[in-house]
Amino acid sequence: MTGLFTEHKPWGYYTVLDEGKNYKVKKLVVKPGSRLSLQIHKHRSEFWTVAEGNPIIVCGDSVKEYKVGEYVLISEKTPHRLENKGDSQVTVIEIQNGSYLGEDDIIRIEDDYNRLK
Repeated sequence: MTGLFTEHKPWGYYTVLDEGKNYKVKKLVVKPGSRLSLQIHKHRSEFWTVAEGNPIIVCGDSVKEYKVGEYVLISEKTPHRLENKGDSQVTVIEIQNGSYLGEDDIIRIEDDYNRLK
């Protein structure tokens, strides 16, 4: 399946698979030894399903290793992070729901790539 577009990031890349008025579906691919920033969103929740690999997912006070088929719901304003400590890539399908789904709704708390704002 070809997505609407792909954006490369220091940790890997994401592809937007579908989007509508109040939802967006992304495929996140995280390189071995990489992780996303610890972040929150003011205007959206996210639902992550692990499709490949065994990521460490931080969601609020929970830090857990997930397996393929497991999922997590991340509520608005909840700190969260996706991390790949393994030797092969991690793939997560992300479904966003909310009143605003722009990339500028990312508030970074910690970041390995000096992208705090």
